[in-house]
Amino acid sequence: MRYELEHHDVITNGITLHVVQCGPQDGPLIILLHGFPEFWYSWRRQIPALAEAGYRVWAPDQRGYNLSDKPTQVAAYKMPALAADIIGLIDAAGHERAFLVGHDWGALVAWNLAAYFPARVARVAILNVPHPRVMAQELRHSIRQLSKSWYIFFFQLSWLPEKAFSFNNYQLGEQTLRGTSRRGAFSTEDLKLYRAAWAQPRAITSMLNWYRAAARYVRQLNPPGRVRVPIHIVWGKHDAFLNPNMAQESLAWCEAGRLTYFEKSTHWVQHEDSEAVNELLLRFFGHPHENGGQ
Repeated sequence: MRYELEHHDVITNGITLHVVQCGPQDGPLIILLHGFPEFWYSWRRQIPALAEAGYRVWAPDQRGYNLSDKPTQVAAYKMPALAADIIGLIDAAGHERAFLVGHDWGALVAWNLAAYFPARVARVAILNVPHPRVMAQELRHSIRQLSKSWYIFFFQLSWLPEKAFSFNNYQLGEQTLRGTSRRGAFSTEDLKLYRAAWAQPRAITSMLNWYRAAARYVRQLNPPGRVRVPIHIVWGKHDAFLNPNMAQESLAWCEAGRLTYFEKSTHWVQHEDSEAVNELLLRFFGHPHENGGQ
């Protein structure tokens, strides 16, 4: 059965998030968490497949992005606030637990939720982001990873990153997506929608503030202990931003972890190998009727 996309404004954790919803109202809840520099549209190829399988899908614009609220202070983008936003969405949906899929920054939020709120999370799929402690160790010991992460340090500057990203109708944003992905992953029409999201008032600064808060409050990125929630790490091996060995090393922080490498995919695996990713998610999460409407 096909379901229409529904656009809702949902109050959570003292702010309002724009959330695209799809699927049967009584289906188990899946929340899809995008990263930088995307928005809910990152999941355009996953939402219909998951909804048609019987899940209730929520894909928010995370705080600072597109049509969601954009707090002005850098401290508003600390990890505890980002995680609390998603707990609030689970509450607003009327569910005790949710399945999570996170990519890029959304995956970091998902790691945090799995570590600190295991009772609220059923299973988690992590796309192309290592466990935070693995990332921290790699930045300390790998020159290769440090060179790949140069932009994190550039984003700490005032105003200059905003100017660079916005220059010439967001050319840098387009180059970031097209230049690090397989050909055809992002169409011209897709990029028009991305530019519209980036052009929202205060959007670029708010998006960058995720990186600035991470640098200023770095300890809050590193959850303690191993993650008990079942985790499936999905990793495109041609990631331009992250060394692939970190995926394997992240399993040491999972009590019930598994890993699938996509040999030909880049950082943007859900765009490039969408059907295979969808099949993997459905196998990992299971048939909705088997999940008891969690």
